[in-house]
Parts: sequence; C-alpha cells; structure tokens
Amino acid sequence: MQNWYQIIPKNTGLSIYVWIIFCLLPFFFIFRSSSIYEMLFGILMTLIFFLAYRLSFISNSRFVYLWVSVEMVISIVMTALFGYIYFALFIAYFIGNIKHLGGFLALYIVHLTTTLIAITTTFIYQIDSLFPNLPFIIVTVIGVILLPFTVRYRNQQQKLEGELEDANERISQLMVIEERERIARDLHDTLGQKLSMIGLKSDLARKLMTVQPEKASKEVEDIRNTARTALKEVREMVSNMKGTKLEDEIVRVQQIIEAAEMNFQFEGDPHVTNTPLLVENVLSMCLKEAATNIVKHSEATTCCVTIEQFPTEILIGVEDDGKGLPTSLDPFRGNGLQGMRERLEFVNGKLEIESKNGTTLRFHVPNVIKNKEKEE
Repeated sequence: MQNWYQIIPKNTGLSIYVWIIFCLLPFFFIFRSSSIYEMLFGILMTLIFFLAYRLSFISNSRFVYLWVSVEMVISIVMTALFGYIYFALFIAYFIGNIKHLGGFLALYIVHLTTTLIAITTTFIYQIDSLFPNLPFIIVTVIGVILLPFTVRYRNQQQKLEGELEDANERISQLMVIEERERIARDLHDTLGQKLSMIGLKSDLARKLMTVQPEKASKEVEDIRNTARTALKEVREMVSNMKGTKLEDEIVRVQQIIEAAEMNFQFEGDPHVTNTPLLVENVLSMCLKEAATNIVKHSEATTCCVTIEQFPTEILIGVEDDGKGLPTSLDPFRGNGLQGMRERLEFVNGKLEIESKNGTTLRFHVPNVIKNKEKEE
C-alpha cells in the first residue's frame, strides 16, 4: 500500500502540514501532564502507535488486524488519559485501504464505535479539558465517519483508471493488428488474382510464341494491361493508406473519447474543401494525438471538437475540462505537442495552446486558394 518509511498519509484531502501537526500534537497533550510517569507513558504509547501503524501497512493479512487492534487500544488510552483523539484519523485512513469488503466494514464499525464511546466517556468525566476543543472533536468524528469511504473510493477509482488505460493500450494494439490484416487482405485481393493471371498468360504466350505468334502477341498485350491495372490499384490503395479523411477521424476520436467514459461534443462540418489530402491527413493526425492526450493525461469529463472553415484557413479546436497543463513546464516538451507543432508547421500551419479550466488546442491551417483563371 505504502512504503515502510512513509508516515504521512497521502491524497486524503488534508494538507501534509495538518498531518504533521497530528503527529507532533500528542506530545503537547502529554507534556501538560503533572506526573513524569504519565509523560513517559504517553511518549511510549505514541511511539508504539506509529510503530504499529507502519507495521499494519507492511504486514500480511494475518497480522494486519492485530496491529489495527493495538492502534485502537492506544487511541482509546490516549483519549482517556490525555484527551488526544486524533490518532483515530490515522486509523480511519488505514481502514480505507483495506481491500476486503468484510474486513473493511468490520474494522470500520469497531473503530467508529470505540471512538465514539471513548470520546463520550472522556467528555463526561473531563469536560473542562475537552470542551475548548469541541469543534476539533466534531471534525475528528466526521473524519472517522467519512475518511475510510473516501480513501476506499479513491483507491477503487485509481484501480479502474489503471484498468482503463490498459484496456486503451490493448485496443490500440488490436487496431494495429486489424489494420495489418486489412492491408494483407487488400494486397491479396488486389495482386493475388492478377499475378496468377499474369503467370498463366505468360506460360500460354511462351507456348504460342512459335506456333501462333499472333495469339502470343495478344496474350502479351493482355499481360501488359493486367500489370498496368494491378499497378493502378496498388497506387490507389497506398494513397488511401497514406491519407486519412477528417470525417473518418472524427468518428474514431468519438469512439476513443466515449470508450474512456467521457462526453464527446462536436460542432462544424468535417467535410473540408480546398484542402489537399496531405493537409487533411496532418490535421487528422494532430486530432488523433490530441484525443489520445486527453484520455491519458487530462482527467477530463468532456471533450469538445470544433471545425471552422474560413475563406483563408481551417481552424480546428480541441477543448477539455481537465486539470490543464503544468504551469512550471514547457508545454512543447511532452505529450506529443512538439510533434503536432512540427506537423502543422510543415504545411504552413500553427498550433495554439490555452490552459485555463482545462486545455484548449487550436490547429490553424491555411486553405489552398485555387486560381480559376488557370483552370479555365
């Protein structure tokens, strides 16, 4: 769950400085005691508590419940003797990390019950010492109630996010395999039949060359026409592989975003005009890279893609409501942004980035203005 040397719980919604205060605060309560023996006893209980707390993270399941029980007993003792109740928050955090539902519920109920009993009993008999801390006691009780569920939900969410990332990688691999199989089928369908025909006609032409030269010449002409047709079909197939239409890429981007359980919104017309296939392919590659980054890094819930066509340029916007880009880092040093910018600059385009309440990417690409006089 955590490394053995980590004492401060992470990602609980409380600042690390608050947890440091909770670690040091018991000594303040202990040193208020009038007896030196009570002070030594309190310090010993605090050290044993943190030792058991760390052992509960690194021990196997057979000893976890033993160490948690020790922590609960020490928490009750510290509450009764010194009025220090905040060890209950550490225990609540650990209980949230219990994976087994039955063990989680059992420890949660026992811890909540013992904490309430200890606080109530101590409050009755030591009202003068606990009453000034009443707001903090209420906050602690709320933390004991809610923190285990918060931590458990966060762990489950992280697990699901990891599984989703693995699934996306698997989908990408399957898409590559499927594309390879499609290319293999297309090559077989395009070349297989025609190469077989060329082979048969070549054998026939060789046999007829001395017997019927005219028929042999006709077969050679058929071979040449068949080869030209095959070459044309291969070129068309390679051209289709090289170029990706925006309207096709929009469909794939929508599938990727929705597979990541995000909302996908689209505005505009994906059918662009006055745009060469190379430029459209660059835009499609940038759009795909942007969608991949949103799924992997943004932690967003919504992705919006807009396509605007102006007389002089095409503008594509990709916006998400995620966590945005780190302000301390150069945005072009990672996440494929540098590659997007280089692709766009190759076709005289540019990339704009805005990171505020999410991230917005804008792809600007100039339109190709045809000269009608030359066409006429």
